[in-house]
Amino acid sequence: MDATITRGLCDKLYDKRKASALELEKVIRECHQQGDTVRITAIIEHLVEIFKAPNHALHVRNGGLIGLAATAIALGVDVAQYADRFLEPLLTCFGDAETRIRYFACESMYNICKVSKGEILVYFNPIFDALSRLAADSEASVKNGAELLDRLLKDIVAESAAVYVPQFAETEKARRHFEDEFAMGVVVPAIDGESEKKGRAGGGSTKAFSLARFMPLFSERIQVMSPFTRSFLVAWITLLDSVPDLELITFLPAILDGLLVYLADDNADVRTATENLLAEFLQEMRAVSVIQRLREQKAKARRAADLAESLRRTESDMENLPDLSTLGPERGAFLPENDDIIKSDATSPTNDGSGDNDLRDTGAWVPGQGVRIDYAAIVEILLRQLEPPQEPIRQQTALAWISALLEFAEDVMMPFSPRLIPVILSSLAHDVKAIQEAAVRTNKRLFAVIQKLPSPPVSSTLPPAGSAASSVRNITVIPSSPPAPPVTSQPLTRAAKVATPEPTQDTPSPSPEKSLSDKIAPPPSIPVAKSRANTLQSTDSVASSSTPDGAGASSSSRPESPVSSLNLPGPHPQSSAAAAAARTASPDASDPFDYQATVSALTVQFLSDHDETKVAALKWLMMLHQKAPKKILAMDDGTFPVLLKILSDGSEVVVKHDLQLLAQISSSSEEGYFRSFMENLLELFSTDRRLLDTRGSLIVRQLCTSLGAERIYRTFSDILEREEDLEFASVIVQKLNLILITAPELADCRKRLKTTDGQSFFIALYKSWCHNAVAAFALCLLAQAYEHASNLLLIFADLEITVQLLVQIDKLVQLIESPVFTYLRLQLLEPEKHPFLFKCLYGLLMTLPQSTAFVSLRNRLNAVSSMGFLHITPRAQSMPPPPGASNARSKINKEEIKWQELLNHFRAVQMKHEKARRQDFSGGQAGVDSAFSAGAFSTTGGGSEKPYSGSRPASRRKVTGESTPPTLATIPAGRPPPLALSPLNPRARGPPNMPGGLMGSAAAVQASGSTAVGRPMSPTLMHMKQKQPVTVRR
Repeated sequence: MDATITRGLCDKLYDKRKASALELEKVIRECHQQGDTVRITAIIEHLVEIFKAPNHALHVRNGGLIGLAATAIALGVDVAQYADRFLEPLLTCFGDAETRIRYFACESMYNICKVSKGEILVYFNPIFDALSRLAADSEASVKNGAELLDRLLKDIVAESAAVYVPQFAETEKARRHFEDEFAMGVVVPAIDGESEKKGRAGGGSTKAFSLARFMPLFSERIQVMSPFTRSFLVAWITLLDSVPDLELITFLPAILDGLLVYLADDNADVRTATENLLAEFLQEMRAVSVIQRLREQKAKARRAADLAESLRRTESDMENLPDLSTLGPERGAFLPENDDIIKSDATSPTNDGSGDNDLRDTGAWVPGQGVRIDYAAIVEILLRQLEPPQEPIRQQTALAWISALLEFAEDVMMPFSPRLIPVILSSLAHDVKAIQEAAVRTNKRLFAVIQKLPSPPVSSTLPPAGSAASSVRNITVIPSSPPAPPVTSQPLTRAAKVATPEPTQDTPSPSPEKSLSDKIAPPPSIPVAKSRANTLQSTDSVASSSTPDGAGASSSSRPESPVSSLNLPGPHPQSSAAAAAARTASPDASDPFDYQATVSALTVQFLSDHDETKVAALKWLMMLHQKAPKKILAMDDGTFPVLLKILSDGSEVVVKHDLQLLAQISSSSEEGYFRSFMENLLELFSTDRRLLDTRGSLIVRQLCTSLGAERIYRTFSDILEREEDLEFASVIVQKLNLILITAPELADCRKRLKTTDGQSFFIALYKSWCHNAVAAFALCLLAQAYEHASNLLLIFADLEITVQLLVQIDKLVQLIESPVFTYLRLQLLEPEKHPFLFKCLYGLLMTLPQSTAFVSLRNRLNAVSSMGFLHITPRAQSMPPPPGASNARSKINKEEIKWQELLNHFRAVQMKHEKARRQDFSGGQAGVDSAFSAGAFSTTGGGSEKPYSGSRPASRRKVTGESTPPTLATIPAGRPPPLALSPLNPRARGPPNMPGGLMGSAAAVQASGSTAVGRPMSPTLMHMKQKQPVTVRR
């Protein structure tokens, strides 16, 4: 430069500096026209030295910046050739401590960008980096200058970023330098279009601007805290997203995390701008997904059409072949050629689905066409936002995004389901209502997506070789016509065995009940009582031995079966190896949904303190088990103890859903699972009596609704019959009996007990109900086995009448007054048909002390006796009972039930309970025990006569002039008793040695055949009959 220009640029007055700059502009223009690049380079380096040195005066440095701006204006677009010499020092001034230096630096850069246009995009990264720092400058003038430069850069980017290619060798060299420098920070491969790829392949130039080089810098700057810088960055993201050819959506994972942080900014403008930007991104992703789905459908249709066309051509060619009457081998020579044609057409590159060149060459531009979105990285970022320390707005937005992605990117979300489900379920009970509502919507959508998935094939989980399920499954796959090559693998051998007409007992299968029960272990969180553990083991052994298909028989008979000993032709070695590989291959290799990982994640949710989360987890498990019952929730996978422990939850809703899940598993599993479930449930009741008191009725009733009441009660009875913890057995039988009497869910069971079809059900319950005397008596009342109930009362008299027993009898009297026993109270109006019912109720009355229950039952019996039924004349004793009439005892045919054995069983069980109670008392006398074991359970005073045994006598005694009356215990079935007085009538009491049971013997029958007989009557009417009996003539 001339010395005059140099002095003018360094002058303290701004006007002189400006005039010198104009002079410098003319000099540079002349040099440029003359092609004097050496002098231009020297002038630029001199100007850089002036404003670069920090020891220079402020006005001197300002003059250098003004001179550089004038040089850029003079050079125009050619200034880009010299950018490497002045750009870095100029950008350094953006961070200078002096306000005026920063302002004039912005002014100088503004002039440079204005004249260089698209060439400046090569240096976009360093310019953007320096400019982002000025966005939060404290000086208003500097901020204004930065805003002017920012608007200019945005215009250049919007206009030229997608298409501009550097025109100078110097800028291309700079571009490669920046590309190498930022290559390590590329997070997503660049997608710059076909033109750039062709330019790269040909060794030509590429675009001046590249998002792949810019996004690493942007992802670093997006972590700033200043709201002004955040607004600056959000504005730039909005601009870049608006440029169609840039496809910023491809690089969304690099900036999404930072944008979600901006949602919690204190500045309302930042929050609003970020929300709008994220909404635009989500809408763009949805549009891209729709376009890609349409492209896939078109490509699939095109491939199908091509394949159909190739097959049509093949068939046409085959039809045009000459009709040669050749032999089989000669004619078959043409077939492989046609097969090869079909195979080549089906596997050609144009039909494999990988190429879609035919769709690219249409020439039409479609928004979103060919855009790749990294959904996996986006979902990873969203999952991090759902962690507890995050702000509520971030969690709400993340849930909304996940819900939207489940709409249009279902297949991408499948692998993330085991991780999505826990975070969604944990948000169902969030304190913020907006998050809770978003979690509910997302959970419903994910639930529906998983539910629509096809169920995994049943063959994917092969059962053990000896299981019955495997043999059944192998039978179903046998074709209608056997294949030509014989196969002797074990599954087919098993199928062939079934197909062979052999007796079923020759090839028994192992008992599933035993195979599963051997694997069952009590829940680790539940202490196991020694007595119950021994009981369960004995139950398993008895069940397995009583099973028709014994395991031992199956293991010994299978190798010796006739089918397995046949000499079938051996298969090809490769086919055997392929079959073995298919059996051992992982069934989940092609399944995008991981069932096991999802179940594990759902199981962890049971530790939550919120009922909504636990209920949702149980609903998920029910749905997953319906889809894949053979893959999840098996007895030995660790989930059974967890589900059993949930029964102790404080929420009734949680317990109900847990019971539904357990019932669903039991109904779809083998019988061994169900029995083990019942055993473990009783184990839980025995160790957690509070659960039995508070939730026992709910659990049993819910299970009866889901699995069948009779099945539940039969299994409970079978287990409790062998129970060694007598005290627990008595308590649980009392609870089950109360449910049986009162629960609406067991109304069908109560009706079944009254019919002939319910005899086996009655016997099954009776054996375990003997653990509780009052429960056994109530069961007989339900089954209308009044005669047997009266015989039980005889044993009651010999039992130790405890307070607990009296309380149970008191409750039973209250139940008799309930609507459940309405039929029993109505049967009191028919004493001729149900004489033993009176004996039962009067005997029950005699066991009660003078209490409220005593008064209630006495009033009921007095009301019946005062209605005049005591004086009805019975039928003539010589008339036989009408055919088909029910016996006087009950509706249960006594010839099909061995009542004496049931009485003996009741006596033995009660004896065990009596001994156990006496052992609990400290300091008991040995004489009491010896007297107890010597025969205290005699049914009569002298112990010489047994109660009615239920067996019909050989010949019925004919009533003649004998004075010996028949006793109630010896009345034959099907005929009412000849005489029965009220138990409170003094005439009913016989001498001490007269057998008559608890109520004494009946009065003697008149030898003359008089028709006046006594009937059970109330004590208030006793004096009315002492003088003259009232007779009723027919």
